[in-house]
Amino acid sequence: MSEPLEELNARVQQATGWIGALQAEIRNVIVGQQHLVDRLLVGLLANGHVLLEGVPGLAKTLSARVLAAAIQAKFHRIQFTPDLLPADIVGTLIYNPQDGKYHATRGPVFANLVLADEINRAPAKVQSALLEAMQERQVTLGGETMPLPAPFLVLATENPIDQEGTYPLPEAQVDRFMLKVLVDYPAFEEERRILDTMAFTAPEMKVRPLVTLQEILQARGLVDAIHVHEQIRDYVVNIVFATRRPERYQLPLKPLIQFGASPRATIMLTLAAKAWAVLQGRGYVTPQDIKSIGPDVLRHRIILSYEAEAEGVTSDELIKKIFDTVPVP
Repeated sequence: MSEPLEELNARVQQATGWIGALQAEIRNVIVGQQHLVDRLLVGLLANGHVLLEGVPGLAKTLSARVLAAAIQAKFHRIQFTPDLLPADIVGTLIYNPQDGKYHATRGPVFANLVLADEINRAPAKVQSALLEAMQERQVTLGGETMPLPAPFLVLATENPIDQEGTYPLPEAQVDRFMLKVLVDYPAFEEERRILDTMAFTAPEMKVRPLVTLQEILQARGLVDAIHVHEQIRDYVVNIVFATRRPERYQLPLKPLIQFGASPRATIMLTLAAKAWAVLQGRGYVTPQDIKSIGPDVLRHRIILSYEAEAEGVTSDELIKKIFDTVPVP
């Protein structure tokens, strides 16, 4: 088994030599926010959508735009507002009086990277318009089903502070995001560099196109080939099960969790860990990969009880206790 694993490691390192150059190119524009950039790359490689939560001004939109430019992807930004309509996202049918027929006009969702800015500011019928696109990678207009371009990735942002005039995302839609990333303030040294590079009336933000979409799709095939040991697979299932049956692992968390993570969490955690292993240049997943990516996969899939909310307990705190308790293979 060691020989094929060595060959897989060599293949990963050879096929993903562009990852380091891509990260360096993004860092030329985005100062700090390494956690955010890495998670965007995980979502891109693992074919999973990413939900970004953070206060305004933390480079969430800029990161998505820079990533799209670096991989030569078609990028569309949709500003979600209370008066937005589903047709403003997926498109609509336009009547042509010359031939007397309706023709489909494609909406901004037909792009490789779609930024749904402040997604919780639109009502449920608009949010649900994204569901088919996110899950099926297709849009149906007037009975005609049209596939979305590949790769297709939705990056959605939320502002955790200003909740006036917002509509909470349905659990079914939240669960379709592979990762929920909490974007924090930069460190002192990073903010000092931001000041030096961005405090201009027209700051230069040149991004070199380094990767093609075909290389991204080939890397996804490599993610599927990453080796996950049987004990690692059991570890993933144990982590997810601990969110549903904490008493089984001697965890006194049952009163704090209303609903645990779904089977989709098991799939997403494994896929994200495989993509994270590729970013590290490895052909296999380690328990540390599960621990590194786990909080971003699980935090939005655990529904807290009223008791937990009253006590001010967060899902991240529960996830940390679970990872500290469940035996590591």
